[in-house]
Amino acid sequence: MIRKISYVLLLALSASAPLVFTTGCAVTRGRETMGQYTDDKVITSKVKTALVRDPAVKGGDVNVTTFQGVVQLSGFVENQTQKERAGELARQVNGVSEVHNDLIVQTGRYTLSANFVRQLQGVLVQKW
Repeated sequence: MIRKISYVLLLALSASAPLVFTTGCAVTRGRETMGQYTDDKVITSKVKTALVRDPAVKGGDVNVTTFQGVVQLSGFVENQTQKERAGELARQVNGVSEVHNDLIVQTGRYTLSANFVRQLQGVLVQKW
C-alpha cells in the first residue's frame, strides 16, 4: 500500500515538473520582456534628449516614462505652448505608439523658478 502511494506521488510530481520549469521565463500579463524594456529605455532617452535640445521646452522639468511604446509626460511647464510642444516632440520619436501628456501648466501662484531657487540656496549657504 505504501509503495502504491509512493508511485502515485512520484507520478504526480513527474507530471507537474514540466509546468513548474517552463513557466519561469513566461511573460506575465502587464509585464515587459527584456527586449521591450530595453526599447522603452531607448525611447525614453530619445524623448528626453529631444525635450532638452528644444529651446521652447525646458526639458529638465519634464519627467518621461515609457511602457511598451506608450510615453507619459509629467511635471511642470510654464505655458500651454510648452506643453503642446513637448507632446509633439514625444510623438516624433521612432517607436512611440501613444503619448499621454500629463504636464501641468504653472499658474504663477506660489511657483519659483529653478534659477531663483539656486540663487536663494547660494545666499543661504553663504550666510551659514
